[in-house]
Formats: sequence, C-alpha cells, structure tokens
Amino acid sequence: MNRYPLWKNATVLIALVLGFLYTLPNFFGEVPAVQVASVKSTHKVDTKLLAQVEAALKAASIAPQGVTLDLNSVRVRLADTDTQLKARDAIEKALNPVPADAAYSVALNLVSNSPTWLTGINALPMYLGLDLRGGVHFLLQVDMMGALTKRLDSVAADLRTLLREKNLRHAGIARSGQAVQVQFRDAEMRDKAKQAIASSQPELQLVETLTGADFTLVATLRPEAIKTFQDDALKQNIATLNKRINELAVAEPVIQQQGADRIVVQLPGVQDVARAKDLIGRTATLEVRLVEQASVAGSDAPVGTDLIPERRRDGSINMVAVRKLVVLTGDRFNGAQATFDENQRPAVAVQLDAAGGRIMRDVTRENLKKMMAIILIEKGRPEAISVATIQGEFGNRFQITGMFSPEETNTLAILIRSGAVAAPMDIIEERVIGPSLGADNIAKGFNSTLWGFVAISLFMVAYYLLFGAVSVFALSANMLFLIALLSLLQATLTLPGIAAIALTLGMAIDANVLINERVREELRGGNSPQAAITAGYERAWATIVDSNITTLIAGVALLIFGSGPVRGFAVVHCLGILTSIFSSVVVSRALINLIYGHRRKLASVSIGQIWKPGV
Repeated sequence: MNRYPLWKNATVLIALVLGFLYTLPNFFGEVPAVQVASVKSTHKVDTKLLAQVEAALKAASIAPQGVTLDLNSVRVRLADTDTQLKARDAIEKALNPVPADAAYSVALNLVSNSPTWLTGINALPMYLGLDLRGGVHFLLQVDMMGALTKRLDSVAADLRTLLREKNLRHAGIARSGQAVQVQFRDAEMRDKAKQAIASSQPELQLVETLTGADFTLVATLRPEAIKTFQDDALKQNIATLNKRINELAVAEPVIQQQGADRIVVQLPGVQDVARAKDLIGRTATLEVRLVEQASVAGSDAPVGTDLIPERRRDGSINMVAVRKLVVLTGDRFNGAQATFDENQRPAVAVQLDAAGGRIMRDVTRENLKKMMAIILIEKGRPEAISVATIQGEFGNRFQITGMFSPEETNTLAILIRSGAVAAPMDIIEERVIGPSLGADNIAKGFNSTLWGFVAISLFMVAYYLLFGAVSVFALSANMLFLIALLSLLQATLTLPGIAAIALTLGMAIDANVLINERVREELRGGNSPQAAITAGYERAWATIVDSNITTLIAGVALLIFGSGPVRGFAVVHCLGILTSIFSSVVVSRALINLIYGHRRKLASVSIGQIWKPGV
C-alpha cells in the first residue's frame, strides 16, 4: 500500500543528488581576480591578449592561480588582494603604456573559487546582490536640456537641407533658445516653406512672426514629441550603459530608470570604483566625414582637415586626413547588421533615418569614387574605424566595406547600433558598500534562518516524533532544492531574498503539519496505520495545493510588477513554493514509505500523542 515504485524512488534520489551538487559551489566562496576587457572596437579580446597578460604577469614575477579567456574578457585568478593589486598594476602598465589613451580596461573583481569539475557541469554559485556582496551604487542625472539642444541643432540642419531641396530661399536659419528661427524676405515664401516643413517634420510646431522687415517662422518641438524624445533618450542611455557594464563582467547589475531623468546603476562585487566610474561616464560619438584625397606631408594636416589615426590589421597606424565638415553623426543611425556584399566580402548593412538618408544621398552623389571615413570619438580622441571608397549613390540604406573579417563586421555593427549615449549624464550620487558590510549581512541573514530552522526542527521532533523527524528531513531537502535552483538559474540573492527563504521554511513545514494531522485524524477514526498514512497524504494534498497556488499567485504578481528588493523577494518566494510542494509531499512520502511500507503487520506509527474524544 505505502510503497513507491523503483522509478519514483530513483527520481527522488536523483533530485537530492543534483540538489547537493548544484548547492555545493556556494560553499567555496570567491577569490580576488583581475579582469581585462577591450574599451575600443579596434582592440580584440583573443588568445593574443591572453598571451600578453601572461607575459606581463611573468615579467612581474606573479604566479596566478589561473588565467582564462571568455567571450568578452581575460580573467586572472589570484591568491590574495595584495597580489591582485600588484597584478593589476603590472597588466595596466603592459597593455596601456599611455594611460590617457587606454585601449583596455583592467579592473579588480571577484570570481568563483569552485573546482573545475563543478564548473564543468555548469554548477555555479548564485549571484549575490549589492547588499550581500558589496559593490558600488551610482545615481546618474541625465541632461535632458543638453540632449534637447542637440536635437534642435539637428532640426536646424534638417530644415536647411529641406529648404535647399525644395528651392525655397531663406534669409537665415538659427537656433534661439529652445526654438529654431527661419527668416524670409516675403510672406509668400514663408507660407510655402511652412507647408513643406509641416509635411516633412510633423513633430514641429510652427508659429509665424514678424521680426523687423523679415518674415520669421519659429519652429519648436511639440510637447508630445519632446516627451517621446526624452523617453527614447533615457532608454538609449540605459541600453548603452548595459553594453558598457558588460565590459566589467558584473554579475546581475541593476540598471533601471528612476523618475523622468535619472538612472540607478548598481554593480555588485565591483572593487575598482574608479574604473567603474570611468566606464560609466565614458562618452563615445560616431561621425561620418569625407577623406581629403590630397597626400599628407609630415604631421601637418591640409587646410580644412583633421589628421585621424587609422589602425590597420597589421597593428600599424595610418594617419588619414578627413575634412572638418561632419556629414553625419551617430544619432542618424537607426540600425546596423553584419552581412556580405555581392562579392561575398564581409560588410555592414547600415540604416539611417529619413534626414540622414537625404544627407547621405546628396553627399555620395557629389563625391563618387572618393573616400569616406567613419570615426569613433572616445574621451575626445578620434579614431577612424572604417575608411572606404564611395562606389555609388545611396540613401538611408547602404553597406560599409573594407578590410574586414566577419568578426570585425559584427563588432562594427554592434558599435554603430549602440553608438553614443543620447544625452549626457552626470554622477550625482555615489555609494560604496564594502565587502565587510556585505559579509555581515550574510552572517546575520544566515544565522536568523539557521536558528529559525533549529526551532522548527525541535518542535516538529518533539511533537510528531518520527514523523516530525521525516518532516525535518523534507524541510532540509526543500532548502537544498531552493538553493540549487537559485544557483542553476543564476538568480540574484538579496537581503529580502534571505527573508523569503525564512518565510519559505514556515510555509514548507505547514504542509507537513497538515499531512501529520491528517494521519492523526485517520488513526483517531480507527483506521489501520497503513491506511491512515495513505489517506493522510491523499486528503492533505488538495489543501496543500490550494493554499500554495493562492500564495504563488501573489508571488507572481510581485515578480511581474515589482522591482529591486521586491523582485528579489518574489523570485525566492516563488521558487520556494514550488520546491516546498515537492519536498513536503513527494520526498517525505518516499521516506515514510521506506520506513513503514515494507511492514505487513504495522501496529502503530511514531507520530506523537493521538488524542481521542472522551479518552
């Protein structure tokens, strides 16, 4: 009657073994590490960089515990923090001989100390939030006025191009505050221009005024257009920050909007605050310029040009003379994808917005067979990432070709898509949470959960005897499954998450209390022990499922609509409900079956005092 088939017992056993294996990495802790990532698209993270890092460590007589290469960075594991600092300095000196023009990011970090065989089966420790691991918290203020000013400058350039295409003469276009003023000599020309602008730029609000002898058309952005622009700028800044922070390989960073013009950035585990600030505050812009065909003599640029370095594939630097006039900026790029041209050479397919397409069409038509450069400007230092010949007239869609490999086209496409931040940002608040404070939070959270577990265990064993001990085992299995799932899913555990674990303990043991009391009721009603065990588990099942489903609904609502600490609580809460159902019913039943199921004549069970009415 109370016997599981072999496959069900095997399932429980396998679940316990897997739970133990995937929980195990959390006990090995973390070790200091140095992480090296590229900050320029022209410098790749590959085996060559790995060899450079190893050579720098060898030259400094530093013996690392391991040097690994992953998709975005090189990581060096070290024995202690003193060696970590020495290694960082040695690698920084070797890779970035000119600090003002650094090509690589060399940051301090922490990595898992799990054995290789655990890592090989993807058994990794769970992520810890900022409040448990320590790290840095930034609050960024987005300069929306600066972004709006930049947008209006772009509008002025678009209007100048539009009026030239429509052959509409004007007396000048200039930005005045948060408006663009277009002056005309007569009212007829102003009315024609107004119609043309209204049809091509519906986001502009046009007002006619009279300025002296001139007829003026004042263009301002509509309120809804300003709102859309600000929202898009904030989203683009968040997307760009995500890409930048990936260079630090931060586990589960928090990047979210706060209010209308602020962004919160939390980087758990980051030790090098200065490097994090430098990375977050970095600005990068894209420009498209025509190349001056005249040869460059010495270090002097021809009149009206700038000398821009171009890094060739062999590592050499070639100085390219580009015209000062900027054809396009990065805000005109809508998208980019790595592809191949008609000759099956790697290329990047680029898409511009409508205004950018018109500008590009005019420029390429007038400059066929000439060269054009795409320039990346970081920290005020420009670098030509692509110099190619204009093969034909094109508009808002064209291809960039050159001496690219498929990997380089992917990099260039990502760079163009990410571009620069849409609006400048300033760090207005900075908080550093030290590792010691995080360790203190972990210790307090662990102790509270541990003593709660001990108190529950003592009560269950004292009140339900052997059935209580089985309930404690099921509760332990529940904790094992929960931590294993958090580790397997690489979820982030925060201080509210520890509170959720403590709550899960109470919810999980509640299911076992229901089962034990059901068994007692059946025994009190005169059923045999074997029948009482069967009926107790079967009749308690419906109640357990109903209560957990209703609680799970509330948890899912917190998971969907919550953020920050609330979401951290909800993740652990929902996973805990699922694991508690399995452990409280399946695992405890399997153990009870192993204890009592093989006995043919079972006279009694160890479940504590059974009180009968009138006795």
